[in-house]
Amino acid sequence: MKSRSLKNIIKESFWMAIDSLRKNKLRSGLTLLGISIGVFSVIGVMTAIRTLESAVASGLNVFATNTFIVQKYPEINFSGKSKYRNRKNITIDQYKKLRERAKIPLLISAADGTGSRNVKHKDKKINKSTQIAGGDDGTIRFYNTTLSDGRNFVFNDLHYSKNVCILGMDIVDQLFPFQDPIGKKIKIDGLDYSVIGATTRMGEAFGESKDNFIMMPLPTFNHRYSNKWSSIRIHIESPSEELYDKTTDEVIGLLRSIRKVPPGTENDFEIVTNEGMIEQFSGFTNGIKLFALCVSVIALIVAGIGIMNIMLVSVTERTKQIGICKAIGATKKDILIQFLMEAVFLSQFGGAIGVLLGVGGGNIVSIIFKIPAVIPIDWTIIGMGVCSLIGIGFGIYPAWRASNLDPIESLRFE
Repeated sequence: MKSRSLKNIIKESFWMAIDSLRKNKLRSGLTLLGISIGVFSVIGVMTAIRTLESAVASGLNVFATNTFIVQKYPEINFSGKSKYRNRKNITIDQYKKLRERAKIPLLISAADGTGSRNVKHKDKKINKSTQIAGGDDGTIRFYNTTLSDGRNFVFNDLHYSKNVCILGMDIVDQLFPFQDPIGKKIKIDGLDYSVIGATTRMGEAFGESKDNFIMMPLPTFNHRYSNKWSSIRIHIESPSEELYDKTTDEVIGLLRSIRKVPPGTENDFEIVTNEGMIEQFSGFTNGIKLFALCVSVIALIVAGIGIMNIMLVSVTERTKQIGICKAIGATKKDILIQFLMEAVFLSQFGGAIGVLLGVGGGNIVSIIFKIPAVIPIDWTIIGMGVCSLIGIGFGIYPAWRASNLDPIESLRFE
């Protein structure tokens, strides 16, 4: 009997909440808007960040295992490059000295890159900007890929700065859709290059193809594209995970010596790792999460005050009805539960709208970057739970006031 009574109270409270929304459209609409904004700001941001984080592990995880890169600028930099412009460029001579002196690394390689729109083969032309990279015989290994056809760079290609190149699969698809590219010639910025290899397909990261590149020997690249601002990237692979820290320490020490960095000053180069990039990204998103949380708290508090206001108006309008309910046997507890349930339902309506808009809005990121959509179940549950607490917290006073009305005075109320 009690469960049936509670069921009736819940059902009646639901329809009372609907009736309250209908009678107080403007006030109710503003309250629901506040709750929706509060939940949307958290769910939307968390969905977007969760979507990005699901792609970051693969998107930023671009280097082979136990490897790191030495370069002039940070890989992820939110403060601009002005702080780092006075650093000396990392040169091929420095790379060669490091390669000669380092004892621990399993492999040391180098690379540089630029963009070009002038790539063609006979009457076929690449219609979008192509990444032109300079590398050596170890560069392909560092980019976590292999050759699907042809050969890698050899000593003569590098020593004599030969006009040869290795193609990413996007370039193969566009210039050689139905033929073997090996041995064919392509023009890059007006010069002929012989195709000696093609890499396996790597797919996309953050909506951008990782196969849209042409790699030539680093000395060839330097002769064609280097200028006073050019700074190469040095790739280092440790023999094992256990020797990773020792490898890093040796490389840092040697480079400081080669680049004549004064003792006691910070490095004038960056050590870039997969883990470091992911940590930097997480540090950036933590600030966004905190901002979204602050906006959400303010919006929910304002919305909670709105719920309390609506419920107080509802108590006043239904004073006589409350008196009749008490006269026919309703207890204080029954009245208290009914008004609390109304407040919770009002809060949940706004929360549900906020969740739907937040998940939909947050997943716009997945459409932009062409990555799988994400539904943050945990934050959805937390959001709806917080809405219930808002309803209870701000609905308790109006519910208490309704439950403590004197039935005789209530029946006299006009």
